[in-house]
Amino acid sequence: MAENGQQASDAEEIEIADSPINDSVEGLVDIIDAPEMLGPVMEIFGGYPWVKGILIFLFFILIAKLLTWVFLPIIRRLAARTASHVDDKIIMMLKAPLFWTVTLIGLLVATTVSSLGDPINKVLLSTVTSVLVFLWMLFAIRLSKLLLQVASSRASDHAVIRPQTLPLFTNLFAITFFIFAVYFIFQAWHIDMTAWLASAGIIGIAVGFAAKDTLANLFSGVFIMADTPYKIGDYIVLDDGTGLRGKVTSIGIRSTRLLTRDDVEVTIPNAIMGNSKVVNESGGPYPKYRIRVSVGVAYGVDIDQVKRILLTIAEENDSVCHDPEPRVRFRTFGASSLDFELLCWVDNPELRGRVVDSLNSTIYKTFLEEGIEIPYSKQDLYIKEFPGQTDGVKSQS
Repeated sequence: MAENGQQASDAEEIEIADSPINDSVEGLVDIIDAPEMLGPVMEIFGGYPWVKGILIFLFFILIAKLLTWVFLPIIRRLAARTASHVDDKIIMMLKAPLFWTVTLIGLLVATTVSSLGDPINKVLLSTVTSVLVFLWMLFAIRLSKLLLQVASSRASDHAVIRPQTLPLFTNLFAITFFIFAVYFIFQAWHIDMTAWLASAGIIGIAVGFAAKDTLANLFSGVFIMADTPYKIGDYIVLDDGTGLRGKVTSIGIRSTRLLTRDDVEVTIPNAIMGNSKVVNESGGPYPKYRIRVSVGVAYGVDIDQVKRILLTIAEENDSVCHDPEPRVRFRTFGASSLDFELLCWVDNPELRGRVVDSLNSTIYKTFLEEGIEIPYSKQDLYIKEFPGQTDGVKSQS
């Protein structure tokens, strides 16, 4: 009995493996002085350290149950009074890691009191630390995913975190938490990270050179999503020499997809999109697009009549917007015509070709009915004389 009691007394001072993460867990164990909390009971089983260890472990399980079955439900009922459901979900996420954290700390305290020996305590401390790091890593990943989903659901079109960029940020946070977890687990087991970091650096350089184009597309995709020069549904034109135009159907991490007027989907790498001048015809404060219809009439025509006819044609076209109102401008005195321009708006840039065709057809028919001449380019040539003929002979053609 006395020998067992002496062992229990000696077990209170246990040298556990030194590492920052292990020291944190060990410090938490020291703060929770279970033998002092269970003083009267411990005195009864003073000569049986293993019995004391079991009692302490059961005591911590009871605390864990009270926290998860009593305390958390009370907090959840208070959170239910708020308008947001995010806090309710966070409280539910805390249930498992909180229960196992208290239980595993209880296991450490119990083994410390049970006098199992330094080697066993060191291995157990590293094991429990690794499990706790893994549990809280999973909690951090789930919490970040929830918060990112909330942020993306409330984001505007020009926000960085949007439904389209949600997978990118979710994976980025998950990888970051995983790297930190691996680092702390290695620290818990006293594994030197220097060689691993050097190897990772060499591998990173090799992968960077091998996947240069892929990484260029990836970073360009991130910058496009952050800067938002265009969004899904916009009608854009590439000023890269190809003149490609179409409606944006998808903005991914690697590429952007356009649907042309020929109903052909074109996939463009984001590196090209990031380095090209992009004309967003749907951009600006209003989504409407202005079209221009140029027409020339012969000199001597009543210009007020021409303006009235052009405005009437635009106002009677169902595809032309009435706000802003159509307008006509007398632009220039041409070589053979008076040049007018009809300005009007359509709801979508995709309608431009069809509306211009409709307006041109109506203008031509109406001018024919009204007797308004649409001149074509012509020249009068005067020849003063032909070789071999007398002076003064003039021919006109």
